[in-house]
Amino acid sequence: MKNPAGLKAFSDRLRYLRKQRGYSQQKLADIANVEQSTIRRIERVQLAPTLDLLISLSRALELEVRDLVDDPAITNSDTEI
Repeated sequence: MKNPAGLKAFSDRLRYLRKQRGYSQQKLADIANVEQSTIRRIERVQLAPTLDLLISLSRALELEVRDLVDDPAITNSDTEI
């Protein structure tokens, strides 16, 4: 994994945004049209989202993709754990 710190930061951000909207993992999954296990795996840092998944999640959260990933901890590919 090229950027494990970025993946952890993304999983934390996704969890925060999901909870901020009052969504369970299942509700977010339903809105994004993905499996609940996909949300769970992202939040547990077991799955790196694809571009298609990022688009689905951003739409479900009513955000632009850049707003979902706009964090130096996520986008800095030089960061390693």
